[in-house]
Amino acid sequence: MEKDKVPQDTSNLTKNNVKELLYATDENGNYTTTLSTGWEPKTIALSNSIDEINERIAEAKQQVLNGEVSPISYYMEVNKMDLTILSSYVGMWKWRVKRHFKPAIFAKLSDSILKKYADAFNISISELKNFKTD
Repeated sequence: MEKDKVPQDTSNLTKNNVKELLYATDENGNYTTTLSTGWEPKTIALSNSIDEINERIAEAKQQVLNGEVSPISYYMEVNKMDLTILSSYVGMWKWRVKRHFKPAIFAKLSDSILKKYADAFNISISELKNFKTD
């Protein structure tokens, strides 16, 4: 792509004046770097991804409020983690972390185990135990 044809589409994702470094060709055909504020297809894809993440967070929140899952599930979604990532952060097997999603099991967890989760989510044990809505 030629340097003067690098997309400069703006969107709500570029509110913080974030620019992406891209390679393009200059007027002599040599590769050079240039900045781009965005590209419409990429903006649409990122926006769709953010919407999907927000839906998963809202669903997890409702499941916690309904007593279907523990707050660990909610905070995992808020922190954009999956089971594999969370299990590696807390140093436990995936099956064990998944078991902690059950409210009855979660209620029996020791403070030392809860501290691992709280540290992974960058919150206090109290915040983890006493799930509150916004």
